[in-house]
Amino acid sequence: MTEDINSTDAGLQFRDRVEAATAGTRYRVRRTVPGFDVTVDVEDPQFRETLTRHRVSRVHTFRVALRPHERRYTLTDVVRTVEYGAGPDGVRLGRTVTAGRSMYAEKRWSLNGTLEYSFSSADGHRLIRGAARELGWREIRPASVKVAIAAGAFGGAIALGTLIALAAVFWL
Repeated sequence: MTEDINSTDAGLQFRDRVEAATAGTRYRVRRTVPGFDVTVDVEDPQFRETLTRHRVSRVHTFRVALRPHERRYTLTDVVRTVEYGAGPDGVRLGRTVTAGRSMYAEKRWSLNGTLEYSFSSADGHRLIRGAARELGWREIRPASVKVAIAAGAFGGAIALGTLIALAAVFWL
């Protein structure tokens, strides 16, 4: 069974520090059994043309799972996207959920060149990691990131082996 952070002062202190850092911002902190979630709605511009309409709704959640007695935590990005499009070619509706480590930034400029909106997932990472660093917590990679690193290394080894084999075949 997963430990509830509400039973430990260290976990409460970490969550309270992040909550204080997000006060007055678009970020919302919600308590969960293994830790807490920091959620933000990512505004996406609506593109309107004469005959089509396109809308994207995105919610980015920074899921923090705590191990208070070890003073360690994992940080996982969960991005939920709903996309809607309507036009002469019909109606399209798509929904995706990704979990792992998401790094992206979005900016929207007005017609006169002023910045209307910006979002960067790195800002949420910095906010959580800064609070953790101040309190002496260490980040450990979530399983999804470890699997992605292993898959990348395996794919790289296969590609390297293929290149060596091709070089040997064409060299001989």
